[in-house]
Amino acid sequence: MLNKTLELLLVRELRAIKREIEAYPSDAAVWKTMPGVPNTGGTLALHVAGNIQHFIGSILGRDGFVRDREAEFARRDVGRHELLAGLDAAIASVQRTLPRMNEQSLTAPYPEPIARRRVGTSDFALHLIAHLAYHLGQLDYHRRAVTADATGIDAVSVRELPEVA
Repeated sequence: MLNKTLELLLVRELRAIKREIEAYPSDAAVWKTMPGVPNTGGTLALHVAGNIQHFIGSILGRDGFVRDREAEFARRDVGRHELLAGLDAAIASVQRTLPRMNEQSLTAPYPEPIARRRVGTSDFALHLIAHLAYHLGQLDYHRRAVTADATGIDAVSVRELPEVA
């Protein structure tokens, strides 16, 4: 059951990031720099897509994805269609990997050290959800500042949680 909750929340955050990228009026706006803001919307989209494909798809799912973290922060002027494709790939890696995980695999140590520490797999998955939400907030503020449009995209939506009786 925990695997379904982790999948739901990871996919929810990634879909919200997609809505943010789609809400920019142009490809150029995604890459507009702001004083005092270290990352553009495009950089954040590349980073979260690479991060999830690496830690979920490659490490847990062993799907062969090879991450280029430096490129996530160095690339510029990538079109929104390519950013969205990367986010779709991250969603697919979550949807392929998490349903196959059971209680034993989720309570085991994560297969690789994180920051030279051993952490539990479910603890790290929860960390990844918080990491996505953090960058989603940064992306939301970047888009609003760049476009001068305060309209929200229904990020971190409770409506995406399953209802219970």
